[in-house]
Formats: sequence, structure tokens, C-alpha cells
Amino acid sequence: MTKLDKLNDISALIAALPTIDDTAHDAATAHQTQLTKPPGSLGRLEEVAEFVAGWHAVARPEINQARAIIFAGNHGVCAQGVNAFPQSVTAQMVANFEAGGAAINQLCKSVGADLSVVPLELDHPTKDFTQAPALTETELLSALNRGMAAVQSDTDILILGEMGIGNSTVAAALCAALYGGSSSDWVGPGTGADADGIARKVTAINAGLSRHHAALGSPLAILQAFGGYEQAAICGAILAARMNRTPVILDGFICTAAAAVLHATDETTLDHCLVGHQSHEPGHRKLLDHLGKRPLLNLDMRLGEGTGAALALSVIRGALACHNGMATFAEAGVSDAGASNS
Repeated sequence: MTKLDKLNDISALIAALPTIDDTAHDAATAHQTQLTKPPGSLGRLEEVAEFVAGWHAVARPEINQARAIIFAGNHGVCAQGVNAFPQSVTAQMVANFEAGGAAINQLCKSVGADLSVVPLELDHPTKDFTQAPALTETELLSALNRGMAAVQSDTDILILGEMGIGNSTVAAALCAALYGGSSSDWVGPGTGADADGIARKVTAINAGLSRHHAALGSPLAILQAFGGYEQAAICGAILAARMNRTPVILDGFICTAAAAVLHATDETTLDHCLVGHQSHEPGHRKLLDHLGKRPLLNLDMRLGEGTGAALALSVIRGALACHNGMATFAEAGVSDAGASNS
């Protein structure tokens, strides 16, 4: 298993990451043209099948082992009153995940994905980023490595999610630090903040941006200054999945904001990632524009936990079912020209 000993190791790791297999991708595209349908009539389902084929390096890919991982952490910035619920809820929800009682448990069952939960230092929240960097370098490296270690090499597709009271503020802070603009453009209600709560989020992020101004030119320094254990672990999991050529489905605003740190480091780092859905959090659409990613679903969800990503797996399974199961024109005895003109 690859292990990061220092933050500078990430650049070398990214430089050595595998890329999509163009031969398999092109073979999948050619196969799509032979199926009994007008060209392009299945829309993005065709693109998704070709995407998975390219990363699996096989023209007819299958998903036999789908896995979802939820990373959970707590945040010192909650001292600024940015959270609508106490931080004890993070551990309580972890117990709920483990007992099978959360929304993500039901959705994973419905789409055939195994679920694991990785709590990260829940009794030791990050530091308040308005007062100090949220993570030390040692803590950041540890969380990155925990994320990498959580990914199993036989996974055909990986769903990523998170849980952490206060982490919508962290996500907005990461986006403001990475992309600029007004902090208020990135802040939303999260788990239910009212107008005063949103104002406290904006105030906290502005204070953090002022304190950590020197870090703003480096994505990893931004992650250390503002991020949480779960955001760092998500980055580690994305890198580990890429090393295994495993496609990743990112969840909503918080998960995608964590991934944005890698994108800002090298724009190709998220080439193996799909975005499962567009969150109802107002900053997510703006973030997706920066990443150049188009979500598979838009259902006004904002729960987190990987729920939108899990639902998107059903779309991906449908795409592969059509890709692998439909008859070709030759097999069905259907005229190619007739289908093309229908």
C-alpha cells in the first residue's frame, strides 16, 4: 500500500497516476454504434459506459464490487457558532450508519454497494481555523493516509461521502480560498442554519481567509489551514482509487470541495471521478463550473453521507446494463439504417 511520508510526496504520486485506457474507451464507443438504437439516443448513459470502460481498461466493463466509504470528523470552527447541531451528533450518526439506520444505508442496499464508515479523531476536533491552521502537517498526512488505506483494490466503483457537524462551513472556506469571490457566494444553510447562522459562517470564513492569507497560493496549504480530517481522507481515497484505476462517484458540495483541492493541484487528478448529483447547497453549482464537471442527477438533495452519489450508481448500472446487454444490429437482424432513421 502506498503511504505518504511528507506532503511533497503528493506531487510525485500525482505525476505517476495511470490515465484512461484510450483503446478500451474507443472500443466501447465503437460497440455503442453497433447497438440497436439511434446513435447517441441514450445520451449520457453512453458516455458513462465509455468512461467506465476506459478506466476499467476493458470494452465491456462490469461492476461486481461497488463500495461506499463515509469519512467522519469534527471541526474546531464550530466554536464560532456556525453549526445548527452539536458536534456530538457526528458520533451519533456514525453509530447510526454502523447500525444500518441512515439514508445512505438504505440507498447502498438498493444499488448493491457495500458501506464502510471511517471515524477520524471524533474526540479531537480540528483547530478553529479563525485562530490557527485547522490541521498540523502530521494530522493532515495521517488523514490522507487513512483515506488511502480505506480503499480496497478489488473495488470496481467507489462512492465517497462524509459526515461532520460544521463541515459545510469548511467546504465553503475551501472554495473561497481556492477560487476567491465573496465568502457569501459559497455559504449555504448546511444542516439548517438560519440567516444569523449563515452570517456567522461568512464572518468565520472571512476571518480565516485573513489569518491564512499566506496559504492561499497552495492547495495543500489551504487544505491544512481550513480542512478537516474527513476532507483530507477523501483526497487520500481519491488518489488511492486512481492508482487502482477505480472510477469514483463524488457526492455533494462538501465531498466535491474536498476533491477540488486535488483539482487545484493538478487538473487531471479528478479525471476518474464523476459527480453523482448537484447539491441544493448554493455553492455547489459554482464549484462544479470551476471543476468542469456535470452531475448525473439534480434532486435538490443536501444530506451528504454519500446519498446522491449512491443514487447515481443506479444510473451507472443502467448505463452498463444497456452497454453490455443490448443486441447489436447484426445479432438482432435489425437494419442499421432503419434504426438510425427512427
